[in-house]
Order: sequence, then C-alpha cells, then structure tokens
Amino acid sequence: MTPRRTLMLLVLSTLGAGAVVLAQSRTRVDRHPSPPSFSGNVVVALCDGETTAEIPGVKEGETPTPAQARDVADRLMAAWREKNPSARWEESVRLAAAEQVGGTVQGEAGGLPAGPQGAVQEGHTYGAFSERDQRIWAAETDKFVQEGRRVFHDSKALGSTIAVSCDMCHPDGANTHPETYPKFQVQLGRVALLRDMINWCIQNPTRGKPLVDDDPRLKALEAYILAQRKGTPLEYGKH
Repeated sequence: MTPRRTLMLLVLSTLGAGAVVLAQSRTRVDRHPSPPSFSGNVVVALCDGETTAEIPGVKEGETPTPAQARDVADRLMAAWREKNPSARWEESVRLAAAEQVGGTVQGEAGGLPAGPQGAVQEGHTYGAFSERDQRIWAAETDKFVQEGRRVFHDSKALGSTIAVSCDMCHPDGANTHPETYPKFQVQLGRVALLRDMINWCIQNPTRGKPLVDDDPRLKALEAYILAQRKGTPLEYGKH
C-alpha cells in the first residue's frame, strides 16, 4: 500500500470516528441520578432536578404500576408547589380532548373522509394552493400533533422504566413554555433547545433513554408541546 493511500485511509477513518462521536454527542443528556433510598425503593426526581420522592415497596429495577406512578407524580407536584408557593403555574388545556384537535375529529380531519386521498398536493411549491391542499396539510399536521399527544401520555412510548409519563406532571403540556426556548437551562448548565429539555426529562424523571434527533417520537413531542401554546408570543430566553 502506498504512503498516500495509507494517509487517505487514516483521514477517512478519523472522520468516520468523528462522525460517530458527533452523533453520540447530539443525544447525550446530562444524567442527574436520584438520591438513593435507605430502604432500596425507587426514587423519582421532578423536572426541577431537585424535588424527589420514593415509591414505597417498589425496589430498584422493578416497574411500578400506573397507579403508583401517578401517586408519586402527584406527591412530587405537591412538594414543588409547597416549596414554590408564589410560583405561577400556567395551565394549558388547548388540546385537552384526545379525540379532537383544532376543531377536527380524527378520521375526518379537515372534513376529508378517512382513507387514501389520491395526490397529496395539487398546487406547486411556490405557486397557488387549492383549498383541498390546505385541508390535507391541516389534517396531516393534526395527525402529527395527535401522535405527540399519545407519546406524551404514554410512559411505554416514552421509554420510561418507572411508568411515569410527561402528562403526570404537565397535564396537556402545562407549564412547558416552548415559546421561551432557546434559553439557558439550569438542569443542563447550558443554553438548550426545547428538544434538549424533553430529552432531559425522558432520561431523568421518567428514567428512559434520550431520543436521537431524527426519532419520530421526539419530533411529535415537540409538535404537540408547541401546538399547546398556539397564539402565545415568542419570547426566547425568558425564565
């Protein structure tokens, strides 16, 4: 093998290794282990990275029941409210009904019958669009938001190992403030995007694995949380 070819192979190998490191860094989320329980029970941490509560009778490595997960989430929120009596918790119920989003019912989104619709788009990318085009786009968008809602409320879909789902502390996306990102996130110690905080919550409070950037679940979660704040002015960096 010639020296030149050896050098090229070495460069390509180095670039390949760098790509792997870069891909891993994009999904790395700082892990904040919960303090251990003297009784060996599972300890769950809230999204603030400080408030914790344990699940009686559930040992590390065991999965609590949905009722036990709901109970610990309620206790965590009660503890947080007690520590922050003056904090304003903004509720969001814009898309509370699972069967209805944006005035359209699943299966009949935009007034279109369920099933194949033929060509997805009649207009051109930078040309005129038909009313049918816009109805199809609205239906697809609503479908995507609904998928995000499903994942948000489903601990298994999130990959939670302790049966805790996002909605247990953030009903219908309450107090997630997607319009304030990017901002410095204390839990991460750096400026973060909304998806960074979503992954932090997945890895810490729900004890799951962070989702890669192109994971459909992460994209759908972002879409759902953003949809919940429709009409709210963008104010990035706000705390």
